[in-house]
Amino acid sequence: MTEDNDDLTNDNIEHQEPQETITRITGMYKEWFLDYASYVILERAVPAIEDGFKPVQRRIMHSMKDLDDGRYNKVANIVGHTMQYHPHGDASIADAMVQIGQKDLLIDTQGNWGNILTGDRAAASRYIEARISKFGLDVVYNPKITEWQASYDGRRKEPVNLPVMFPLLLAQGGEGIAVGLSTKILPHNFIELIEASIKHLQGKRFTIVPDFPTGGVADFSNYNDGLRGGKVRVRAKISQVDKNTLAITEIPFGTTTSSLIDSILKANDKGKIKIKKIEDNTAAEVEILIHLPSGLSPDKTIDALFAFTSCESSISPLGCVIEDNKPLFIGVTEMLRRSTDNTVQLLKQELEIKLGELEEQWHFASLERIFIENRIYRDIEEEETWEGVINAIDKGLQPHIKHLKRAITVEDITRLTEIRIKRISKFDIDKAQQKIDALEDQIAEVKHHLANLIDYAIAYFTRLKKEYGKGRERKTEIRTFGDVDATKVVIRNTKLYVNREEGFIGTSLRRDEYVCDCSDIDDIIAFTADGKMMVTKVDSKTFIGKNIIHVAVFKKKDKRTIYNMIYRDGTKGASFVKRFAVTSITRDKEYDLTNGNKGSKLWYFSANPNGEAEVVTISLRQVGSIKKLKWDLDFADILIKGRASKGNVVTKYAIKSVELKEKGISTLKPRKIWFDDTVQRLNVDGRGELIGEFRGEDKLLIINQKGVAKTVTPEVTLHFDDDMIILEKWVPKKPISAIYFDGEKEKYFVKRFVVENENKEESFITDHPNSQLEIVSTDWKPVADIEFTKERGKDRRDNETINLEDFIAIKGITALGNQLTKHKVNQINLLDPIPYEAPEETPAEELEVVDEVTVTKDSDNPTEVKNGDESLPKKDEDDSDFGLDDKGQVTMF
Repeated sequence: MTEDNDDLTNDNIEHQEPQETITRITGMYKEWFLDYASYVILERAVPAIEDGFKPVQRRIMHSMKDLDDGRYNKVANIVGHTMQYHPHGDASIADAMVQIGQKDLLIDTQGNWGNILTGDRAAASRYIEARISKFGLDVVYNPKITEWQASYDGRRKEPVNLPVMFPLLLAQGGEGIAVGLSTKILPHNFIELIEASIKHLQGKRFTIVPDFPTGGVADFSNYNDGLRGGKVRVRAKISQVDKNTLAITEIPFGTTTSSLIDSILKANDKGKIKIKKIEDNTAAEVEILIHLPSGLSPDKTIDALFAFTSCESSISPLGCVIEDNKPLFIGVTEMLRRSTDNTVQLLKQELEIKLGELEEQWHFASLERIFIENRIYRDIEEEETWEGVINAIDKGLQPHIKHLKRAITVEDITRLTEIRIKRISKFDIDKAQQKIDALEDQIAEVKHHLANLIDYAIAYFTRLKKEYGKGRERKTEIRTFGDVDATKVVIRNTKLYVNREEGFIGTSLRRDEYVCDCSDIDDIIAFTADGKMMVTKVDSKTFIGKNIIHVAVFKKKDKRTIYNMIYRDGTKGASFVKRFAVTSITRDKEYDLTNGNKGSKLWYFSANPNGEAEVVTISLRQVGSIKKLKWDLDFADILIKGRASKGNVVTKYAIKSVELKEKGISTLKPRKIWFDDTVQRLNVDGRGELIGEFRGEDKLLIINQKGVAKTVTPEVTLHFDDDMIILEKWVPKKPISAIYFDGEKEKYFVKRFVVENENKEESFITDHPNSQLEIVSTDWKPVADIEFTKERGKDRRDNETINLEDFIAIKGITALGNQLTKHKVNQINLLDPIPYEAPEETPAEELEVVDEVTVTKDSDNPTEVKNGDESLPKKDEDDSDFGLDDKGQVTMF
């Protein structure tokens, strides 16, 4: 390395030996790095858009074609052969080949090739074998239309791109990390890709979404066509075997049964979920059994598995391919269009080559017939030179070649001279003409295909679907997911304690008062005696403020929990009453629920999970000429307002005590619940179909196609089976009517019953394997239409209409019922029910949160609670204390 070395020389020394100098390598490093980055992007990590292969995959497929003789080859042999084209080690080639083989598309495998479900690795390459599949031979190879290049050492030729006539990249998917970019193309369904290609050729719009070999359930609503910024949510398929057992039968893409079980065990160790044990029975199909402790909700556990384990994960696709030796970011829709258009061009090249070959065959067959039929071979008997032979044949052919499509060449005449005498002697003019006619038919057919290239391509894709589509139906179920609220499904196995006097809450205060169970992701809401409120994260020890009067787990957006309080404004101010909900807060911020004046304190406080409004007795101190010292206050008379409202005046005089007189009932309107069929979940946000208005004790009635009825408490964590046919609010006295076929007696029966056992699954049809439910109705007066089967030798019976209420009385759910008819039934249909006015429920009064309104003051009547704020004369400060009653509510006295 050389450069100016002025800084390294000593001007005082005249004679100095040459010495090594330092060279800046910035430019050199930049050049080398770009070379390296380009190599990794183009030659290793990112697939080409033309054939969907990375270089190592392309070389593997080319090597397999070199070795192909219809029999299986040892993978070790294929790997060794591939090393003639791929300048890397055998391990990378073997791993890439196993990945291709596990996708079950291009390679027929034999031996232990691993398991994508369990994550088990394939056996060593010397133990397993492979050959190209029929599909691979059909769509990947055609040396006549393949562009070739020299291999890395120049000894052999390898394809630049294989002539793949199928959207292979989308079918197999592809993933790679290069220098400065990456790619993640998800696999799509074989049949759906073909159907989309056909739609593209027909000029129709199409949409494609991934399909994973592991199955599962996926939400593609944010797929974004596979471009950067998209997201796919994938879930395991979990079903309930019984009340204490869950079964995972399909797993999310990107996981294995081993990694999934590990994530479940970790979540259990951290206390996020609670399980008894796990059994992994996976073999050819996934079966993971999760056994739950008794008393634990299976529906809640399913949501917890989605929230805290790998049973749900997100995949971020990124469509990046190589085109013209440059990376290109492109969506899957455009990938399919380009692949389909490329297939059309490859089919065109195939047809043009085939047409040329057929025309060449026709040309020589015609020459051969002319040559033999006209005995031109005799004209060469007297010729002594090769040139003379050629000229003689050419002269003899000239009168007969006007119908040929091209001129005769020396090569044509040379081929004629190579015809054997035996063939000339056995020449059959009719057979020769038949061959020429057949070639003409084939030429016409190829020309027709070229003239109708799009129709030909559609027929090509249709053939692929017919020949190779069997068994390649969609595995991943498409569904829209609802978000799982982790705070609602987490197992609360940590105990929360409070030191009320000192003002601390936390999980480490075990010597202090126990409050409730919580989890480490919960928020805690706390109120103090001076009217302060704070919401904070669960921790080992947190200071809230002295004299804590209420602590609980905080629920975000909770409009049902209503807080009732009476407080004094400042040290000598009036007392106010207010009711409010806490729906949103800033964590760790202190909120003042009073009017903000120093010395304010609470007389009474209660937290009501369903908006209950109790009645309290207020006692005043004997000061001056107060006429009424004691009266009752009903919180039901107080409007629910915002937490920042001042409240309504209770009295301007000093309060001696506030005591609970009577527990109240809910003052909130029954909660409306909807069912969103898209995500198969309940909600209170107005999405989907309204089921009804529910009070705390109300239940849901669920009936499925198996003839099982049950009532459950409506919770947003509930899961519903696909065979559910009735979901409605349960009216206990409302009968259920059913017609079912009894498999043992082979007769139809009618029964009417009411559900008597809450929260219990009960079957109302017989348990014979052939028994099946025909119709079920929850109408008060249902009507059914019976269509009879025509019996031999008899006229068809007219349809019969049956009022089920008159047909049978209400009996127990386990009763067999009455036989419907002795005649053979063809079909049973429900008709419109007989009009009936069901008894109406009296709705509870709905209290809304409104702004405060100032009204006329009435300071002379201290017993009347006024709507609005009131400025009152100051009184002496009251020195009363506070305490908890036996119900856990705070009473000031």
